[in-house]
Amino acid sequence: MGSSESTRPIPGEPAIWLGLIVRGDDRAKACTGRRLLDWRKVHRYTPGSDRVRRLLLDPHAPETLSRQDDAVARTGGVVVVDCSWNRLARRPAALDGDGPPTPRLLRRRLPLLLAANPQHFGRLAELNTVEAFAAALFLIGAPDRASGILDGFRGGTTFLTLNRERLEAYRAAATPAEVRAAEQRLFGGPVTP
Repeated sequence: MGSSESTRPIPGEPAIWLGLIVRGDDRAKACTGRRLLDWRKVHRYTPGSDRVRRLLLDPHAPETLSRQDDAVARTGGVVVVDCSWNRLARRPAALDGDGPPTPRLLRRRLPLLLAANPQHFGRLAELNTVEAFAAALFLIGAPDRASGILDGFRGGTTFLTLNRERLEAYRAAATPAEVRAAEQRLFGGPVTP
């Protein structure tokens, strides 16, 4: 479970680098992001520390993650901020640290999904860090890696089962507009990020 083999690509799936910005304002004991770091499933990331263009999962981004982002994910990877998302709503600068926003991080929000973690089970869009990584991996064409990153977490395998129809519909959508249309179809009515 904690071996570094989980950072290696799975045959037939794209190799996707995963990075974590650690803010440390959440409950350390319940922190799935820190466990991912300990288990070497993700890398610690400091914004502005490299020149690679990467995807940044941002719940406030106007554009949803879609298949159009696959190339950026494969060449640069996916970054998630590990902090309290309640505080993130009041402090979006947490995504970039103390400095100005870095243009190397392409901001995308995940489409609407249900949480399966014990703290927020069944709640809309209240995913924990490992669920956010898993959703992004599934949506950029690495479903086996999505399943693998959830190994060892309570409710982990339930996340993909609970959201299977939504994840498959979002992955089938080619553009952000098609992803938003799928959100409306799946959740009924207008959807606001």
